[in-house]
Amino acid sequence: MAAAPAAAGSGAGRGRRAAATVAAWGGCGGRPRPGNILLQLRQGQLTGRGLVRAVQFTETFLTERDKQSKWSGIPQLLLKLYASSHLHSDFIECQNILKEISPLLSMEAMAFVTEERKLTQETTYPNTYIFDLFGGVDLLVEILMRPTISIRGQKLKISDEMSKDCLSILYNTCVCTEGVTKRLAEKNDFVIFLFTLMTSKKTFLQTATLIEDILGVKKEMIRLDEVPNLSSLVSNFDQQQLANFCRILAVTISEMDTGNDDKHTLLAKNAQQKKSLSLGPSAAEINQAALLSIPGFVERLCKLATRKVSESTGTASFLQELEEWYTWLDNALVLDALMRVANEESEHNQASIVFPPPGASEENGLPHTSTRTQLPQSMKIMHEIMYKLEVLYVLCVLLMGRQRNQVHRMIAEFKLIPGLNNLFDKLIWRKHSASALVLHGHNQNCDCSPDITLKIQFLRLLQSFSDHHENKYLLLNNQELNELSAISLKANIPEVEAVLNTDRSLVCDGKRGLLTRLLQVMKKEPAESSFRFWQARAVESFLRGTTSYADQMFLLKRGLLEHILYCIVDSECKSRDVLQSYFDLLGELMKFNVDAFKRFNKYINTDAKFQVFLKQINSSLVDSNMLVRCVTLSLDRFENQVDMKVAEVLSECRLLAYISQVPTQMSFLFRLINIIHVQTLTQENVSCLNTSLVILMLARRKERLPLYLRLLQRMEHSKKYPGFLLNNFHNLLRFWQQHYLHKDKDSTCLENSSCISFSYWKETVSILLNPDRQSPSALVSYIEEPYMDIDRDFTEE
Repeated sequence: MAAAPAAAGSGAGRGRRAAATVAAWGGCGGRPRPGNILLQLRQGQLTGRGLVRAVQFTETFLTERDKQSKWSGIPQLLLKLYASSHLHSDFIECQNILKEISPLLSMEAMAFVTEERKLTQETTYPNTYIFDLFGGVDLLVEILMRPTISIRGQKLKISDEMSKDCLSILYNTCVCTEGVTKRLAEKNDFVIFLFTLMTSKKTFLQTATLIEDILGVKKEMIRLDEVPNLSSLVSNFDQQQLANFCRILAVTISEMDTGNDDKHTLLAKNAQQKKSLSLGPSAAEINQAALLSIPGFVERLCKLATRKVSESTGTASFLQELEEWYTWLDNALVLDALMRVANEESEHNQASIVFPPPGASEENGLPHTSTRTQLPQSMKIMHEIMYKLEVLYVLCVLLMGRQRNQVHRMIAEFKLIPGLNNLFDKLIWRKHSASALVLHGHNQNCDCSPDITLKIQFLRLLQSFSDHHENKYLLLNNQELNELSAISLKANIPEVEAVLNTDRSLVCDGKRGLLTRLLQVMKKEPAESSFRFWQARAVESFLRGTTSYADQMFLLKRGLLEHILYCIVDSECKSRDVLQSYFDLLGELMKFNVDAFKRFNKYINTDAKFQVFLKQINSSLVDSNMLVRCVTLSLDRFENQVDMKVAEVLSECRLLAYISQVPTQMSFLFRLINIIHVQTLTQENVSCLNTSLVILMLARRKERLPLYLRLLQRMEHSKKYPGFLLNNFHNLLRFWQQHYLHKDKDSTCLENSSCISFSYWKETVSILLNPDRQSPSALVSYIEEPYMDIDRDFTEE
């Protein structure tokens, strides 16, 4: 189903309203005695002592106070509910009382959503606040968990209808009253128990939505291996239930974000990894393993992700699900939008379904249906989009986890990629219609739009799927794989082994593969589109790893280089994120490829264009340094080749001529070292350190390393800060040793992307860190004694 509006969960809006409620009802309009009761109950709720429940008052007392304070009879109803919910009760009276309480709270919850939608002045929600204050939440938790209690060997049972009412009331209270969701999240046994209520289709949606809300605020991640009979529970879900369950899984399999930027530094990440090694697998990793152990789990996700709209559930079952959601406020905004779409299409197509507006008097709030029961097509599509969003997210997280190779194998086997290829035009990248669903307060181009979110999630999945994995060739069809082979044959180079090993029965079918389709929409994307970043990242992941001439030429033949240069130079792109992704992609596309540099020189054919290009590069080296690295590496290779074609490019290409100049390299080197420090290194900017090392490694090959270090020293002095740069670089290299000498993946990536053996990387760093001040290649030889500061401790405790 649709993603829940954040404000209806546990956001700031709920907190403001709860605060307003406390203020309004704590003072109670100048009636201190009822106010004192509420304050005492609130104090008891916080401490667990004193007044905590309605049962601690007499019914006469509560009735008398209710006349003054207008509590809507809620405390008295709770008193009756407590009396009728004892262990030996048949719960019939209990259910009748719940039916009385439920509308008092559901009206407030609906008002809450309406107020959020209209952004009106603050409103208080006294009924849900009073219900919680007099112990209603704790009482419903006890009632729901009665089946866990055995009497004389027999477990108590309560009806699905009663469970449904309890869940609905609990959720409405969570929506309107601050702190309730967090208190429920602290009851770990209750959270685990809630999973067992999803075995019933009647209570599934209410349970799933409440669990999602609770897990969203839970401090510690729940462990799925503690859920009783998890495998059986998930295996018995139908496809719609499984898709909704993915919303819960999204919270349980993703590593928890601390929300602190400092924790994203490499220093902090390294410290956290050391700590994690001593603690064992994280809860998210345990949960991923638990899911992958369920027979057929990934296969069912792949079927959901690739299911066509025509294959989705029939109208009757979808109507039943909409009926459930019609009274379930988590998706009120989305359902409201769906209703609007249906009504719009009804006017044009005489669609047969008419939805009553919220608050209509129709019994049970059910939609009317005429003799025909066909849903509007846009409603079916949106229904499917909501499902696929959650499923693609779960698959994407699993692809990035510890069991990546296992997930890759299963995704390939179950033909996820060909299935997505078949959905590309009609669903994933379909054209917007005038009635396309968007959330209130947003537009079709907003990242919150379901259409937009699906596209981004799809691109993230492609990026994870292609990144450093030979299965990336499944993004092509048979004809395109043959084209790769032909490119290698024409260039007289060995065919890529991964292409030869690709199972042709698992690749895309049709006239175009998924990668080609992506390139087509990428070139048509408007300049201001938020998709440009994700599209470039997805295509770049196809090129990552060991450089493949055939892969590059496949993309060059489709005009990718010209498109990138147009975006960087002619459109003068301003977005830093998009620029970084385009520079990274351009670097991978051009690296070691003479044909790419020829194409570059043909497009950047004037000094004016070249100056615009250089301005974009120099505006932020954090964004462009990967391109600088790739061009520097390519220049070094070309200079060592004896070939007329290469010689021609070297003599004509403005970019190669620019990079070949020592002053240019020194300018880049100085700035790359100066913009990073050990304490601020992140996964994003550590590339600056590695690019500076590439420049110095290539200088070392030419026996020019002392020259480069001496020039850095002179540049320091010219800035009137002797020692500041080389001390910083010394610290950075010490961190580099700690970081990379213990991480196989990172070292392999460095080696594959640079075509420089990792042993040469290590040797160069060791030479630079040599403590011998007599060594002409040691950093300390160029730092004067008074300015020496190389032993600073940068580790975190």
